[in-house]
Amino acid sequence: MTTIGIIGAGHIGSQVARKAVELGYDVVISNSRGPETLGELVAELGPRARAATAAEAAAAGDFAVVTVPLKNYQDIPAEPLEGKIVIDTNNYYWERDGRIPELDNGEATTSGLLQKHLPTSKVAKGFNHIFAKDITTDGTPAGTPNRRALATSSDFPEAAGLVTKLYDEFGFDTVNVGPLEDSWRVERDRPAYVIRQTAVELQDNLAKATRTV
Repeated sequence: MTTIGIIGAGHIGSQVARKAVELGYDVVISNSRGPETLGELVAELGPRARAATAAEAAAAGDFAVVTVPLKNYQDIPAEPLEGKIVIDTNNYYWERDGRIPELDNGEATTSGLLQKHLPTSKVAKGFNHIFAKDITTDGTPAGTPNRRALATSSDFPEAAGLVTKLYDEFGFDTVNVGPLEDSWRVERDRPAYVIRQTAVELQDNLAKATRTV
């Protein structure tokens, strides 16, 4: 059975974990405060889940989901993620993260920063433009009329492919934005951000995005 290492047990991380165990995945989940603080969540998730440190979750996962505040992305352990696909849910909230000049100047993307920090991993953007509560409630079977779509982006086709597969299992269509350098199109304050949209509507919203600096 596939194991997902989830680094970050906040709103998005816990919701991804809930849906993943429902689908039959094993989950190893961590937070910044230590595995002993995750007892209640793990008890809710059941026997397919266990708490661990970030390094342990990274090592245990066949792939990983990184869902920590962007300001902490450099704390993600690189060595245990070597060669693995890493799904990045990050968004840049300067009010929380402090100013990051490369993002303010349009010279980088949030997932691009994580890829630079994890040079031996294969980073793909995912689950960044959906409210956490909708992850477990908005999914519908493939072929459902007006099925909701989510975007991914990666420099590695196999990473984008994994996100596409996971999205479909979670109940969403996928639109591939392309390489990480273009992933700004689905970041905060762009037309595609946190609204319910079909694949066609998402493609239109991605095309409308502008990169103001």
